[in-house]
Amino acid sequence: MSKAERSPTTAPVVALRPRIALVEADEDVASVIEVLQDQLALAREGKLRSVAIVSVSSDGEAVGTQWSCKVGDVTSLIGKLTVLTHDLMSGRR
Repeated sequence: MSKAERSPTTAPVVALRPRIALVEADEDVASVIEVLQDQLALAREGKLRSVAIVSVSSDGEAVGTQWSCKVGDVTSLIGKLTVLTHDLMSGRR
């Protein structure tokens, strides 16, 4: 088989059905969605260069951090996420 025959353009495409999660509408869920939508809108408009997120699971047991940033912003974002995470953890106690 030649390289042209193994081209990614000839690979099969599998359509995935979206899964809809049934969630009761409440103010906390609506607030999270609203914040994320605001950030997505800013990103689409090219108004963001970096984003940092601290996520806390619904049971409060797991805290995660994620970021997407320019190289020069990574140290600052990690520091801010660390402080925010510690604040969230101490607020749980």
